[in-house]
Amino acid sequence: MKNITATEAQELLASGATLVDIRGADEYARERIAGAQRVDVAALQAGQFVAPVIFYCRLGQRTKQQADKLRASVRTDVTAYLLDGGIEAWKRAGLPVIRDRSQPLEMQRQVHIAAGSLVVLGAALGAGVSPWFYWLCALVGGGLIFAGVSGFCGMALLLAKMPWNR
Repeated sequence: MKNITATEAQELLASGATLVDIRGADEYARERIAGAQRVDVAALQAGQFVAPVIFYCRLGQRTKQQADKLRASVRTDVTAYLLDGGIEAWKRAGLPVIRDRSQPLEMQRQVHIAAGSLVVLGAALGAGVSPWFYWLCALVGGGLIFAGVSGFCGMALLLAKMPWNR
């Protein structure tokens, strides 16, 4: 698959190419390129796309990592492209996106905010109130390590149940 710039992608779209967003549903709901369809990489089928297709994610890393699966979803006689730099490059090129600020932040960002806040709180309370609060930092750090190793993030599951994520 060929990497293309945002302006090259825009030209291909004008000539009938299909634009496919492989990010999570929460990311897509908050911000997307007009006309893009969202697909779950795990649900792609061999030869699913029969016209030129441009895949994108946020920064281009996920599309590069999934390139083999993405290529397999495109008929062999059809050209497939990766949007170099993802939607962020699209925005840097001054091209329009659809934003829905009423949607919650992406779950990954919510986890980062919550984990960081708990660590700062634990450090502040540990320094100012009692050293026992440093255990809060250790607990959050351990949870992040576990999430990275196992792929299971309890904090994300808890945040998903919050009212703003329903």
